[in-house]
This record gives sequence, C-alpha cells and structure tokens, in this order.
Amino acid sequence: MVAMGEVLRPRAMFLAGLAAVYIAAFGSLYVQIPGLYGREGILPARRMLRLSGKGLWEQLRDSPTLLWFGPRLGLDTEQGMELLCLLGILAAFGALLCDAMRDCLVFALLRMFYLSLYQVGQVFLYFQWDSLLLETGFLAVLVAPLRLLRSGSSAWRPHDAVTFWGVRWLLFRLMFASGVVKLTSRCPTWWGLTALTYHYETQCIPTPGAWLAHQLPMWFQKLSVVATYVIEVAVPLLFFAPLRRLRLFAFYCQVLLQILIILTGNYNFFNALTIVLALSLLDEEHVGCWLGRPRKRHSSAWPPSLGSVLATLLELSTYGLLLYWTVRCFSLEFNWDKKLLDSKVAFTYHEFTTWLRTVTLPLVGVAFLSLSWEILVAMYRCACIRGCFWKFWATLQWAIMATATMGLFAVSLVPFTYIDHESNGKLWPGIHQMFGAVERFQVVNSYGLFRRMTGVGGRPEVILEGSYDGHSWTEIEFMYKPGNVSKAPAVVAPHQPRLDWQLWFAALGPHQGSPWFSALVLRLLQGQPDVIRLVQTDESQYPFHARPPTFLRAQLYKYWFTSPSEASSGPAPWWRRQHVQEFFPSVSLGDPRLESLLSQHGLKDKPPLRHRADAVLPRFLSSVRRLCQPFSGPTLLWSLYLVAATAGLLRALARRARWGSPPARHKGPRERGERNGVRGTEGARGTEGSRGTDGARPEGRHGNKRKK
Repeated sequence: MVAMGEVLRPRAMFLAGLAAVYIAAFGSLYVQIPGLYGREGILPARRMLRLSGKGLWEQLRDSPTLLWFGPRLGLDTEQGMELLCLLGILAAFGALLCDAMRDCLVFALLRMFYLSLYQVGQVFLYFQWDSLLLETGFLAVLVAPLRLLRSGSSAWRPHDAVTFWGVRWLLFRLMFASGVVKLTSRCPTWWGLTALTYHYETQCIPTPGAWLAHQLPMWFQKLSVVATYVIEVAVPLLFFAPLRRLRLFAFYCQVLLQILIILTGNYNFFNALTIVLALSLLDEEHVGCWLGRPRKRHSSAWPPSLGSVLATLLELSTYGLLLYWTVRCFSLEFNWDKKLLDSKVAFTYHEFTTWLRTVTLPLVGVAFLSLSWEILVAMYRCACIRGCFWKFWATLQWAIMATATMGLFAVSLVPFTYIDHESNGKLWPGIHQMFGAVERFQVVNSYGLFRRMTGVGGRPEVILEGSYDGHSWTEIEFMYKPGNVSKAPAVVAPHQPRLDWQLWFAALGPHQGSPWFSALVLRLLQGQPDVIRLVQTDESQYPFHARPPTFLRAQLYKYWFTSPSEASSGPAPWWRRQHVQEFFPSVSLGDPRLESLLSQHGLKDKPPLRHRADAVLPRFLSSVRRLCQPFSGPTLLWSLYLVAATAGLLRALARRARWGSPPARHKGPRERGERNGVRGTEGARGTEGSRGTDGARPEGRHGNKRKK
C-alpha cells in the first residue's frame, strides 16, 4: 500500500475551491433572506430563536448558532443572517485570492457562519449539499495550515496526507452511498435502466442541455445508467488503490460525471463541491504536470524494473476486471442487426443486498488500513525531521491530527452503514454514542442522491394563479422553474433558488405536506415585496406588481419535454403540459380555510414592531441590501467570481513582471519551497511514500536556523 505523499498543491487547490463554493453558498442565500426568513417572509427565522428563559450557553448547546448574539449587536434575526452571509462572502473571497487567508481559523469561521444559518434555515436549508458543505468545512479546518497566528510557518507538514485522507473518505461515502441507494430503493426505473429517460425532464430545474440529452436514443440512455452505476459503485473502490494511476483514473471518472450533470441540471454548488472533494485523489506530481512544472522526471530505462512491471500488470488487471464485471452484471451485448448496444440488469435484488451486506464491513476495514498506513508514514516523516524541538513539535501535531482524523472516521461509520442496517447494528455501541453527541453539529452525515426517480408519468408542476374578480385568472410565472411552455429552461448554477426547489418537492404530494405553501399564498395576497422578489427580481415582470391579487389559487400540471418533430412554423415550445387537478383552493385574505391552515402549522403570528435602525451596523446592512436588491442571484455570484478572476489575473501579471521572466525558468519556486520546509524537486519524491525523508529534512534545517 502506497501513501499519498505530499499534497501541497492539491491541498491549496482544495482550499481555494472550497472558498469559491462558500462564496456561492453565502451569496446565493443572502439575496433570498428577506423573502424566505424576513419579518414578513415565508418562514421568519425569528420563529427558531424564541426566548425560553434559558441561559445563553444552554441556548447555544440546544441550537448552536451565532444568531443568539444578534440582539446584543442591535440586530434582529434577519439582520444577523445577513451579517453572517456578508462576513462569509468576505472571508471566502479573501481565502480564494490570498494564500495567507487559507488558514484553519478562517475556515473555522466560515463553517461556524454556515452552521449558524443552517440552524434557523428550516426546510429551505435542509438539502444534502448543505450538509455536505458543513462536513467538508469541518474537514477543511483540519486540512488548512495555521498561518495567521504564526508568521513564517512552514507550508508543508508531515501529517498533511492524514487529514487530506479524510476528504477522500468523505468523497467515497458520498459516491458509494449515492450509487447503492438507487438499487436498494427498488425503484423500477433504476432497475430497468430507464431512469435517465425521465430524469432530464423531471429534475428540479433543467438546463437547455437537458432537453438535448432527453432526445438521445433509448439504448444510449440505458448505457448511461450503467456508466452511472460503474462510476458511483465500482470506481470509488479505487480511491484507496495502492497505484496512483488507478486513483487518477477514479478522479477523472468522477469529474466527468459531475461535468455532465452540470451541463444538464442546475444543482447549485453541489457538483463543484464534489469536484473539490475529488482533488483529494491527486498528488503533487500530477498537479505539477497540469501547471507545466513536473516535479519528477521518469526515466525510460530498459528493461523496466520488476516493480514497474508488476504495477502495470495490476493496473491492466484492474481495468480488465472492471470491464468484465460491467459486461457480466449488465449483460452488455452488441446487437448487430439494430447496430446498438443492449443492456439489462443481470442480478436480482436479493443478490445485490447479499453482496452489499458482504462488502460493507470489509470496505470499512480497507479504509481503516489505508488510514493507518497514512498515519504510520506521517509518523516516520516526523521522526526524520532534524532538531529535537522541531521533531517534538511535528510529532505533537501528528498525534493531534491523527487522533482527530481517526475519531472522525469512527463516527462517520454510523451514517455510512445506514446503507446496510445489519452492518450498522454490528458497530461498537460507543461509536453510536459518539455520533449522537456530535450529530447536532453536522460533523458527519449520511448521503444518497436520486434514491427514487420521480415524475415517471410526467413532471408534476405547481402553477400559481391570481385574480381580482375570482373569474379571470392570470398565471404567476417564476424566473427559474418551468411554467411558460415556450420559455427555455434556465441556467442558474451556482445559485440555488430555494423557493423554486421547494415548489418542486411540494408538487410531489398534496399541499398539506408542505405547510410553508400556505404562508407563501398569504405573503403573495399581502403583496410583500421581499417575497415577490423570490418570484421575479424585476417586479415589472410580476403580473400583480401594481396591486396584490384579491384571490389566489394553485393548479397542478404535468409537463413533458417536446420532441424535435413537434416544432411548428413559429417558435418551437420547449414543453407541453396537461392540467391534472387543483392543488390549492381559491382563497383571499381572511378566508377561514387559509386562516385554519396558518394556525394549524403555527404560521399565524404578527411580526414584532420594527425599531428604528439608529445604530451603525443595522444602517450599514440596510444600505448593502438596497444596493443588491436590483440584482438576481446568478448575476451577483458571477460578478463576484469575475472580480476574483480579474484580481487573480492582475496579481499573476504583477508577479510575472516583478520576476522579469516566466516562473518556470527561474529558481524562485525551488528556493521558496525550501524556505517553506520542503525541497522544490526532492520533496515530491515522497509522493509514493518511498522517500518521505527528503521532504522532511529541509524543515529540520530551517528549524535549526530559527533556533539559533
């Protein structure tokens, strides 16, 4: 088994990528706070932080959120959420642009901010990618170095590969569980390999690319489902492979899957976050090849060594077995008459669950061996550092980080084994107790995306209608979700319009299953501008911008993508639809049915009186809100990314001008690498764990100089 080796560049890319994801998460939520959580929003956040007579520390224990401190700053809950979002954007922006800001303290603050928002986010913030971001953020605190409080600290640490392994384990749990639940759910579309014939048109917010993908032939759609199973179930087993080329193969498979999802669906920051997690499969040498500065030159000696021959044979055998089992499990067979590739599931549900029960705990054992190897290699590198003080300091850090990573691994076994309840029951009871103690902090979570395929008989869609007289009804069109059949699907990622997402879930059942829908109807009848901006940022596009509707109702339709043959002489529609039934009855303000629903779900409370914002901080937040109101979520996010890209480009040009020559030709990187505790060329030789001492010696010399 081979260790990960040095991960300086992959670690830097991971932290920078996570900072970019945080910008999307905080920025997207910021523009929606007034309409979702404001004083007169759909689900006011103040409902989650009611005073109960408990002390501050008891409140923090029961609901860990910084918003408890809002009243001490003269802020209500909504303003406190806005402040946390703005601080999160600034901190993430700094971490994206500045290496020194990629500090564990900065990432601890970012995670604390997002956890605080999550605690009051209610149904609009209970998505798997929110939990995934919180878990990734916790790992980033362990992965990121401590730079802000220790000037001149080395960028390389012997335990880096140990903490970075935790990111790889999270990626494995995410992908493997997402593949397994598709089969354990017994969904007929996943078992029949027809899921993607429905997925593109029934996902929450499709892209124009989804319409094109929907037109692909059936045999290709079924083959795509087979590829999804291979990438999500089989390929993750290679995350812990001893050969780096197998890990790189797994990396590119995961990136390919996420890019295809990005092209066909708007899943906010989720796919980008998954790609960021996949960076844990890379090593220093491969990233150096991307940058045009390879750290290791491969000799072309002949005959090749026995080790390289065995490695090549193992790699080819792995690819061969992967192909063999794919063909066997899915009966892949080329039909020469029809010139297409036939496929079908060649195993039963019982056979799959038996296999899953057989491999779950052994997979845990393989992961434990992989982590143990990384810990032992890191301990050896600590022993190779010169200088008693620096050896002790590195060993102390190694002990703390190895213990933390091992503890996280143990706790994560509880949600991971949810895929097989028998394996979950075999875990040591103490692990269940540890998981219960940290569950409220979202340190580890369970995952399983696209468990069942919805909308098999057509995509259900809720269409709101308003009227002044109760007879003539006008549809209320949303910016992003399907409505007008002639309107092209939107492209909104990395923004997530959370109201549109919840309307998609609401359409899957009766309106009683979505209590917040009654509150949405109430706010639209009241004409609340903050809620209207969730529907249309440009209020002139809202049909009742002059005067709120007197009556409001909702109809349930079923939508289908059109086919190329349905194009007419005019503009071709993207959708066709059919009315199903009434979703929500016609109501007006004061209607007993509406009042009963609001009272039943505790949504009928009057907002407290708004105090004058005489303090500086509330006035500042109000000013920022007024500046951002005219802009939509995607516009705001891409503006931030454009500013970051421009600043990064200007900094690169300034650095190039300062050095006076291309970075690859001068010796600056090598010298800077030695000052940071890792040799520019020899440090990467520990990539496969065979020469870990080379990367540790410069730090020892550096430590001796500082000691003198």
